[in-house]
Amino acid sequence: MHDSLSPGPDTATLSVTELNRKVRLLLEGHFDFVWVEGEISNFAAPSSGHWYFSLKDSAAQVRCAMFRNRNQRVRFRPANGDHIRLRCRVSLYEGRGEFQLIAEYMEQAGAGALQAAFEALKTRLLQEGLFDPARKQPLPASVSRLGVITSPTGAAIHDILTVLKRRSPAIEVYILPVAVQGEGAAAQIVAAIERANRLAASGAVPLDALIVGRGGGSLEDLWAFNEEIVARAIAASALPIVSAVGHEVDFSIADMAADQRAATPSAAAEMLSPDQREQLALLAKMEADLRRAVQRKLAEARTRLDHLRSRLKHPGARLREQSQRLDELEQRLIRAQGNLLARKRGELALLESRLLAKSPAPRIQQWQRDMQRLQQRMESAVQVRLQGARRQLAHLAQMLDSLSPLSTLSRGYAIVTDQSGKVLADAAQVEPGDTVEARLARGSLRLNVLETRPAAEGEDRE
Repeated sequence: MHDSLSPGPDTATLSVTELNRKVRLLLEGHFDFVWVEGEISNFAAPSSGHWYFSLKDSAAQVRCAMFRNRNQRVRFRPANGDHIRLRCRVSLYEGRGEFQLIAEYMEQAGAGALQAAFEALKTRLLQEGLFDPARKQPLPASVSRLGVITSPTGAAIHDILTVLKRRSPAIEVYILPVAVQGEGAAAQIVAAIERANRLAASGAVPLDALIVGRGGGSLEDLWAFNEEIVARAIAASALPIVSAVGHEVDFSIADMAADQRAATPSAAAEMLSPDQREQLALLAKMEADLRRAVQRKLAEARTRLDHLRSRLKHPGARLREQSQRLDELEQRLIRAQGNLLARKRGELALLESRLLAKSPAPRIQQWQRDMQRLQQRMESAVQVRLQGARRQLAHLAQMLDSLSPLSTLSRGYAIVTDQSGKVLADAAQVEPGDTVEARLARGSLRLNVLETRPAAEGEDRE
């Protein structure tokens, strides 16, 4: 007979480790993410990069841990005495059996009023139906012109342009610069959305979609994207809008109103740009789907075989035959899978070779070589013609010089003319006292005739 407080022979006894693990799983499975506010104490930041601290109020405290991959996103350095708000998971540290919170996000507690306003606006717009998935537009299958509404100097535009350059450099990006925080930022964002829609509607800039967003920050930094006027402008946009506000843990009213929400600006760019490697990814997916289909068929065949085996008292030769048949089918399926993959790879290689064969580059290079060859021939022909012309010109100049009266004058002869310019060939053509002009090789003389002498008998006359 057993004592009522003693375990019976069938009662399971847990080790401390098992008990702590069950309690941890119970806590983590029961609680979703919770927000907790309090004051930091016993803050420690060891070399691992993790943070350990207590969060307390006037009546209680709880141990907290924030691991390095999460605390790197916190934009201030917490210290003992800081009043903060945590977004965290409820858990248990099994090693000490200690109840603790695993922090995912931390902000200074001053954001509490903003958080309350955020929740109130979210509830009102949700009840109004502004976030209804039925009113959201699908994103275009292909984007040629993309509008980006963000700060022109922030990290968000750099990340977006970097992703687009890597994935789809042909997409034309139109930046509509706005302030993303501070007074007037919400109005600038609304004006930019309306302007983008006007440009698209008029055909001046036929945009396909818009990205509206900014990099991460505190709730106060992101507040422009939690304004009601921004949410209504996004909901009224005829252009599909992807909201990309902050980091992965940040969530804004703009995200809920947009046609699609991206965790980061980079993710928004990826969402709207086709990756040039998608075909390879699609082929890999087809391979995986085929593999799963084969495995599913094999599993179904094995299940059926097991079922038949359970019904047969003496399976004997028939069971062995079916097993062999199953192996043959498995091998055929594997071969068929390999053949299909090989055929798809061959088709892909053929398409790549056809694409390369149609490239204009070889034809352009041949044209360039032909043009250089023709240019060289033309330059040679021009030089030959020029040299012949120079020789002909020199020859004609020499002949002209030999026939020119100037060469005669250069040997001491002169051409004498009367006052009317008539050339004098006979002394009898003038009288003493007449004025004549003698042209020399260089210059001329004006002369008075003193006397004339007739030509001697036998002198040549013209």
